Amino acid sequence: MVLTAPPLRSCPALQTPCFTSIFQNHQRRNKVAKMTEFWLISAPGEKTCQQTWEKLCAATIKNNNLSTNAKFNIPDLKVGTLDVLVGLSDELAKLDTFVESVVKKVAQYMSDVLEDSKDKVQENLLANGVDLVTYITRFQWDMAKYPIKQSLKNISEIIAKGVTQIDNDLKARASAYNNLKGNLQNLERKNAGSLLTRSLAEIVKKDDFVLDSEYLITLLVVVPKINYNDWMKQYETLTDMIVPRSSNVLSEDQDSYLCNVTLFRKAVDEFRHKARENKFMVRDFQYNEEEMKADKEEMNRLSTDKKKQFGPLVRWLKVNFSEAFIAWIHVKALRVFVESVLRYGLPVNFQAMLLQPNKKTMKKLREVLYDLYKHLDSSAAAIIDATMDIPGLNLSQQEYYPYVYYKIDCNLLEFK
Repeated sequence: MVLTAPPLRSCPALQTPCFTSIFQNHQRRNKVAKMTEFWLISAPGEKTCQQTWEKLCAATIKNNNLSTNAKFNIPDLKVGTLDVLVGLSDELAKLDTFVESVVKKVAQYMSDVLEDSKDKVQENLLANGVDLVTYITRFQWDMAKYPIKQSLKNISEIIAKGVTQIDNDLKARASAYNNLKGNLQNLERKNAGSLLTRSLAEIVKKDDFVLDSEYLITLLVVVPKINYNDWMKQYETLTDMIVPRSSNVLSEDQDSYLCNVTLFRKAVDEFRHKARENKFMVRDFQYNEEEMKADKEEMNRLSTDKKKQFGPLVRWLKVNFSEAFIAWIHVKALRVFVESVLRYGLPVNFQAMLLQPNKKTMKKLREVLYDLYKHLDSSAAAIIDATMDIPGLNLSQQEYYPYVYYKIDCNLLEFK
């Protein structure tokens, strides 16, 4: 049997004082998207949906200032059969979790790519070109992306397909960029740090070495600054085969000098041993112009590639964060619609409303909503606090109230 519904009662977002003040507040306080929490609820229409809305505002704003409220406009969607709605309710719950996870992944990767510069990240986390608070509080169904002539199941499948594509693309792009970034960081790490560990290729010159000699070799030695005078006194006597006055300071860091010294090849092992005994560290280094040139070219190539990829990657993340977030809020709208029809029955007559709770009065707001709507479901009478331990009910996983309720948590970033 197909449940046919008459047209929705008109529930336009009228410019009530309550509604208008919301946007004035948001424009004043939300120049950059504010990470915040919303409660998306629905209640059956009284004589009109407008009365339901006004009753909520009276209970939560006029008397207590417990929340900032906005109407949440859901279009006249196709109801379909009861069996489909029941099955869809479970599918949408899973889709909600999946889409939220993709939204968070894209947001977090934006943070990683922008090197955790919080302001820059949030400037790029927009939905349809506006901050998240504005998008949610002024939500309008996207008829072009999700045609309401389609069945609810088809719309949910369109959303799932689009977000799955974003998830797959993100994995591929992140993998490519992370490999590039990792290789560049490894090379940069080689060229940073102390003289004991860093690459010496950028420091030394050809003139610092005796090259192409059958008998002589030039070694590089890291000498602690506090031992430099000892080095100058001793290096010619560490073995019998040192070239006199062959040591010069080539570079220095906070703790050490880098010195060269030339000696006979047959004395290298003995020299290394004696040097170590005197706290002078011989570095393993062979001057090879071709290898050094190749390393430098590789670093330049990686650095150039990273810069080339950075801009397009940020643009892709920005566009696809918007797409995923929009999809997520449409999933919430679908869930409210399906759950409201299942709970409140036909004809379709309910008002969806968005509440932004005040942090300090969240418990009080929950109590006020319970008092307002407890008549809707007597089985929910005992369930005021979702953390209560009631046998047979896993409330820590799924909060249940006499009214339809879904949380939208916009705290999408976990800055370390």
